[in-house]
Amino acid sequence: VAVCNKGPYIVFFDWDKSDITPEAASILDSAITAYGSCNNVPIMLAGYADRSGKPTYNQGLSERRNTSVRGYLTSHGVTDGAISSQGFGENNNRVPTADGVRELQNRRVEITYGPGSGM
Repeated sequence: VAVCNKGPYIVFFDWDKSDITPEAASILDSAITAYGSCNNVPIMLAGYADRSGKPTYNQGLSERRNTSVRGYLTSHGVTDGAISSQGFGENNNRVPTADGVRELQNRRVEITYGPGSGM
């Protein structure tokens, strides 16, 4: 019996970008395969940016990253209605940094499955 792996699946982004890289696509493909074992549970996308820009810009960037991931998921058969998302901008860093620091680990979208996931 297949088990639902709820994640998180984490995809990272180049600085000031929201494009899906080949590395991100590979992770998303794994997430999509795992989602097939989850019986159509809700999907939560949590987008983030590093601290190298203005907070308002980073908020928008984190939301654009969510939009890119949502587009990838839906283009590979995931129902758009199953997906919710929230952009956190430069908050909740994986790697604490000073303001203005570029940090790859903080430029990400985390994908989780199931009720209450992502928050």
